[in-house]
Amino acid sequence: MSDIRLEFLIVDPQNDFCDPKGQLFVPGANEDSKRLAGTIKRLRDKIGHISVTLDTHRLIDIAHPIFWVNPEGRHPRPYTLITKEDLKNGLWRTTDQNHMERAACYVDELEKNNQYTLCIWPPHCLLGSWGHNIVEPVYNALLEWEENFSLVDYTLKGLNMWTEHYSALKACVEDPEDPGTKLNEKLIKRLHEADIVAISGQALSHCVANSVRDLVHNSSEEDIKKLVLLIDTTSSVKGFEKLGDEFVREMVGRGMRICSANQFGRNL
Repeated sequence: MSDIRLEFLIVDPQNDFCDPKGQLFVPGANEDSKRLAGTIKRLRDKIGHISVTLDTHRLIDIAHPIFWVNPEGRHPRPYTLITKEDLKNGLWRTTDQNHMERAACYVDELEKNNQYTLCIWPPHCLLGSWGHNIVEPVYNALLEWEENFSLVDYTLKGLNMWTEHYSALKACVEDPEDPGTKLNEKLIKRLHEADIVAISGQALSHCVANSVRDLVHNSSEEDIKKLVLLIDTTSSVKGFEKLGDEFVREMVGRGMRICSANQFGRNL
């Protein structure tokens, strides 16, 4: 093992994002996964720790179609945006009327905090489903790394139906009654203890971007300089490429480095 403490943070490397048959396939993610898997295998004996986050939902979720209906009783199509103004004008209401007040407060809170507008996604990464599983190349690479008698640290995010959870470190809006939606200080502390943190996963425009931003916002300048985005192992959701590009420019400006998977770790 190298004297340099190398850690990987892999965000949501799951079938629904990374396999073309997935419910929310991110174009390019299948090839990203192969490059990531190759990098883990190549650096197998130099990696000190691997943290993997798993997007984890149930069918009933505030960002899934089943949660909402229009005045005709139809559910919104995937990728529909729901705003505070839409709710005020009666364009959408919750399927269960008892949920309306809390859901409206959530949408209002998103706008107050300048978060993403509530986007209705295809039901994805449902707990227990094939789509929730880690994509095969990455899973096999993780198993091979664990043969070093090391354990991958898994973090589930997204089980709370009342809030979106793009970031691996905290939900978009915290639920006071659910510690799982609050800032994951344990994971942040472990990442700070590394000398280099290689970052990968899906999608660049959403879960990777929000995870890294939350990490940077809770890090010193020296800790930010430890972050290396493996730029060709992560892609943006189709139609949201601009968000991914903006994230990379912003974080490079803060001190994060970028590197190709093939070049990463050659000097370790």
